[in-house]
Amino acid sequence: MRLREPSRLLTLFLAVPGGLLLWSAFPDAGFWPAAFAAVAVLYWALGRDDAWWNLLMGFLFGLAFFLPHLWWAHESTETAPWIALSTLEALFLGAFGALWTWARRAPFVRRRGWRLAAVFAVLFVAVEQWRAEIPFGGFPWGRLAWAMAGAPTGRAAWLGGTVAVSLLVAFTGALLALAVAAVVRVVRDTAGTQEGAAADAPRPGADVGRAVGALALGAVVVLVPLVLPVPTSASAGPVETPEGNEVYDAGSDLAEDGQLWAGAVQGDVGEPGLGAFANRAEVLNNHLEGTYVLAEDYAGELDVVLWPENGSDLDPQTSSDVADGLDAASAAVGAPILVGAQEFPESGGRYNVSLLWQARQGVIGRYAKQHPAPFGEYIPLRSVLRIFSDQVDRVTTDMIAGVNPPVVDVPSRLGQGAYRLGTVICFEVAYDEIVRDAVEEGAQVLVIPTNNASFGFTAESTQQLAMSRLQAITTGRAAVQISTVGVSAVITPDGSVVRRTGLFTADEFVVNLPLRSSVTPAVAAGYWPGWVVGALAVLLVVAGVVGRVGARRGARRRDEAGTEAASSGR
Repeated sequence: MRLREPSRLLTLFLAVPGGLLLWSAFPDAGFWPAAFAAVAVLYWALGRDDAWWNLLMGFLFGLAFFLPHLWWAHESTETAPWIALSTLEALFLGAFGALWTWARRAPFVRRRGWRLAAVFAVLFVAVEQWRAEIPFGGFPWGRLAWAMAGAPTGRAAWLGGTVAVSLLVAFTGALLALAVAAVVRVVRDTAGTQEGAAADAPRPGADVGRAVGALALGAVVVLVPLVLPVPTSASAGPVETPEGNEVYDAGSDLAEDGQLWAGAVQGDVGEPGLGAFANRAEVLNNHLEGTYVLAEDYAGELDVVLWPENGSDLDPQTSSDVADGLDAASAAVGAPILVGAQEFPESGGRYNVSLLWQARQGVIGRYAKQHPAPFGEYIPLRSVLRIFSDQVDRVTTDMIAGVNPPVVDVPSRLGQGAYRLGTVICFEVAYDEIVRDAVEEGAQVLVIPTNNASFGFTAESTQQLAMSRLQAITTGRAAVQISTVGVSAVITPDGSVVRRTGLFTADEFVVNLPLRSSVTPAVAAGYWPGWVVGALAVLLVVAGVVGRVGARRGARRRDEAGTEAASSGR
């Protein structure tokens, strides 16, 4: 006997708490098991066989999740853009609710336990993937995978990237929902038997078996990534030098092509929030001072010094004062500096760039951000959106997308050729294809320069750190996330964090990074995991629609046959 279709009131009661539960799985709360429970709640909230109603429930679940998850957008702009972005992302979860209603009507899916869970997971991840691609290049914030950076399930990123991790989370959450449903049936049937139900009343044994089976399969799915051969270091952690200084080993025992010694500078700003870059000279000077601090103990011992996005914010190629400052700092530390800056070409617009600056030589390497953030770094539909909010005019010059690969070559201080950095600027760390392209172009280590100053003391920087951790696992590369104001971090190839800075503090550190060239299965798979789940989702929805149409036609023919039989019998 199946459970009755849930009432509208019950699904309403489930949708909003379910979204809030999912929010708690992500930083800063970071209780990753909540992601599985939240998916289970969403499964129950979409229990009615009504596509329009489930669209509304998915949308409410999405709003309850995205509004607090993207609170940093409110901090950096105002209320209207924050609500608009959250609403847009929630609409994708609404669409998922409708698609799930149609897909589960397929004859080979209906009432078939683990198949239902598998279809639910495929559809959820397909919508998640589409959300990461459209509109305006997509917005991958809030993918289930990002909550798993510190969980056993997150190790599956080595095998199939964020698609694989999200699939496992969604599948496990749906299994949990099915297990709880089986337990409810057991309780109901047991109570019915005790009240004197008929002798042929259903026995609870089968439902107990279903519940145990679903929970056991879910546990396997969560834990099986632990057996994957993710490169794990035995040497990672803080190391004291003979001089008594502390440096950080990001897994030197995993090196395949040598090691890169890097300094990193988090210069900080004087005013958190919207006014963080009112004094550009202050930001530049803070990072110059941090570089001189490194020079006191490590002059001539570093291969590169890493600055964050907008560490200068002024183009040293056109500003002689900035160029002179960089020359002096680079000469003092004895290494080139990877500087975050802005370029303003004569043709208009601007580029967000990471420039490798060498004393007395200037720029010897360059990467321009490929994926400017829509509405943050450029404004699509500016004239239309100005009607709703004047915040669009805060972006006075639209950013241009770069076309060069996301890598920068750093010359070895020992004259052993060059080391290749994968340079992924700020929000680009959320886009799998950009990180993957860096590794395919030969990146031996990942560097994520970012500027989190305008987001204040929100969870934006720690959410970004979770993404950097998962991308380290996906690519099998050590990584450094370096921010203007924090959180900056050193990450090993298995996603572990060995050094992390605080928010709105000035800090410097030195890290020994293993250079690696092996390619993980996730990188080798390329776009295929996303393409496959997308194609399967389309096929499942079509099968569900066709199945429903066929069932209705069959019912109509049976009704007509019954009517004819009744007429002929008169």
